[in-house]
Amino acid sequence: MGVHTSPINSGFQSGFYYVDTFDAQAKVTDLRYNDNLNEIMFTEFTLCALGMVTIVPLHFVSVEHQKLETRFGKEMGRRIGEGLGLVSGWGFFLFWIGLWVFPQPRFHIPTGPLNPSINLPFTEISIPLLHMLLSMILLLPGGYLGLFAVRKTSLKVAETHRTERIVTDGVYSVVRHPQYLGGFLAHVGVSILLSAWFSTIITPLIFLLLLLISYKEEKELVKEFGSEYEEYKGKVSMFIPRLL
Repeated sequence: MGVHTSPINSGFQSGFYYVDTFDAQAKVTDLRYNDNLNEIMFTEFTLCALGMVTIVPLHFVSVEHQKLETRFGKEMGRRIGEGLGLVSGWGFFLFWIGLWVFPQPRFHIPTGPLNPSINLPFTEISIPLLHMLLSMILLLPGGYLGLFAVRKTSLKVAETHRTERIVTDGVYSVVRHPQYLGGFLAHVGVSILLSAWFSTIITPLIFLLLLLISYKEEKELVKEFGSEYEEYKGKVSMFIPRLL
C-alpha cells in the first residue's frame, strides 16, 4: 500500500490519504513472481539431488566386476563395468556441480557492521570476504587430495572405478578414499564460497552418499584382493586421518 496524490481515479479515499490500488496489485504480482521463482529454483535443485541419488545404484553395479564377468564373460563384463563406471562417475559429478551453480537462496555469515566483499570482474557476483577465506581453507586441501589421488591411481581408474592394484602410499597412506574426502571438502568450500543455501543444507546427504559408495567399493575390493585389502583397511582409516 502506498501514499499518492495522483489524480488518476484508480483507488479509494482512506482518511486523509489516497490509496492507489495499482500499487497493491504490483506488490501482489511481485509476490507471485518471487513464489514462482523460488519454486523453479527448488525444482532444479531437487532434480540434481535426485539425480545423484538415483545414479548411485548404477555405480554399485559398475564395481561388481566379478559378478559382471561371470554373467557376461571376462571381456564383455569388463567393458560393461567400465562403461557403467564412466556414466555413473561423470553423471554423479555433473549433478553435483548442479547443486552448486543452480540459482538458490543465498546466506551470509554475520561479520558485524562491516561486511567486506569482492566483486568478480565482468559479473554481478559479489563474494563476502569471510566466505572466500573460509572456502579456501577447505578448497585447497580438497583439491590437493582429489588431484594427487587421481595421479596415484590414473585417470582411467578414477573414471571407470576398476582398480588394478592396491595403492597404499602417498595420499592413500593417509585415508583410504582421498578422492571422495577431497570432493566432500570441496563441496563444503564451494557452497560457502557461493553462499549457496540449498547446497549447504544438503551436505549430510552428500556425505551419506559418499559413505555408501565407499562401503560398496571396499566390499568388492575385498572380494578381488582378499587379505591384501583387509590388511590395508586395518592400517588406514576411511575418511578421517589417524593421528597416531
